[in-house]
Amino acid sequence: MPEVVEADLLIVGAGPAGLFGAYYAGFRELRVVVVDSLPELGGQVTAMYPEKAILDVAGFPSIKGRDLVANLVEQAATAKPTFLLGRTANGVAHDGDRVRVTLDDETIVDVGAVILTAGIGRFQPRPLPAGEGWEGRGLAFFVPHLDVYAGKDVVVVGGGDSAFDWAHHLEPIARSVTLVHRRTAFRAHASTVTAVQASSTEIVVPATVTELVAGPDGSVAEVEITDADSGETHRRPAQGVIAALGFIADLGPLKEWGLTLDKRHIVVDTAMRTNLPRVYAAGDVTEYPGKVRLIAVGFGEVATAVNNAAVDIDPTAHVFPGHSSEGS
Repeated sequence: MPEVVEADLLIVGAGPAGLFGAYYAGFRELRVVVVDSLPELGGQVTAMYPEKAILDVAGFPSIKGRDLVANLVEQAATAKPTFLLGRTANGVAHDGDRVRVTLDDETIVDVGAVILTAGIGRFQPRPLPAGEGWEGRGLAFFVPHLDVYAGKDVVVVGGGDSAFDWAHHLEPIARSVTLVHRRTAFRAHASTVTAVQASSTEIVVPATVTELVAGPDGSVAEVEITDADSGETHRRPAQGVIAALGFIADLGPLKEWGLTLDKRHIVVDTAMRTNLPRVYAAGDVTEYPGKVRLIAVGFGEVATAVNNAAVDIDPTAHVFPGHSSEGS
C-alpha cells in the first residue's frame, strides 16, 4: 500500500515563495507539506546562484542567495512543515473537499488545498556545444562557491544576467575574467553591464568558444575563441569555464493536470486561484496581466494564496487573518 501523508495544505516547490508559504501556512495554523523534486531546499536560488547578491528583497539592501534561503528555512521551521524532497508531484485527483496528489514514489499527499510554487519548473542548463565531456574538468553551469575560482583565469560564456553576475562577482578574486558572447548586444541588467564594462573583465564580442583544451591533468587549461565576423581564432588561458547560456525548463507532470496554461506558466486570478478547484499557484510559475517575476512579488502572491486557501480548508475562516504583529 502506498504511504498516505495527510495535512491541510500541500506546497509544490521549495524555493523562496514555497518556503515563505510554509511559514505563512503555520501563521494560519495550517499543517503543511512541502514537496520539491530537488534534494535541497531553496529551489533555483540554491541550485543556480547561491553566491549571487539578491537586491530585490524588502529589508535587505543586499543578501546572498544562500543566506536568504537559510533565513527562509529558519522562518519556515516555525510552522513545523513536513518536507518531502527529491520527489515529483505527478498526478492530482479531487475527492469532495480533499485533493490527493500522487508523487513519483507513489506516496499520496491528501490535503484540503494545493499551492504550486514551482518556479520555472524542471530545468537543465543549455549545453555549450564545445563543452561536451568537460563538465567536472573545469566546465561548470553554476557557481555554488566563488572561492573555487580564486587566482584562476576564468572564461564566462553568455550575455544574460547570469553571465554578467558571475563576471561581476568573480572579477575581484580571479586572476582574470573574460566574458564571451555571440552578439554585441546583451540581455543583462544595464547597471551590471556597466559595472562589468568598467572593470578589468575583458568582453569579447561577437564571438564563440569553439574548443576547450586540456592541460597535463586532463582539466581545461585553454579555450579557443572564434570571432563571429572574421572567423579568426585565438587561444587564451582558462582553468575555469562557466557556461551561462540559460536553461531549458518545463512544468513536467504539472502539464497533465488540466491547468490553464500560458506557454509554460500557470494562469491565475487575483486570489492566485487556478482553474482547478482548491489548487492555487504563486511565484514565477504564474501568469496574469501585468505579472512581474521578482522574488519579492512571489512572497506577496503566496501569502495571498495561503489566505484564500485557508477559507477552502475551513469555510468559517476569514481571508484576512489580521496582522502578524498584532497581539492576541
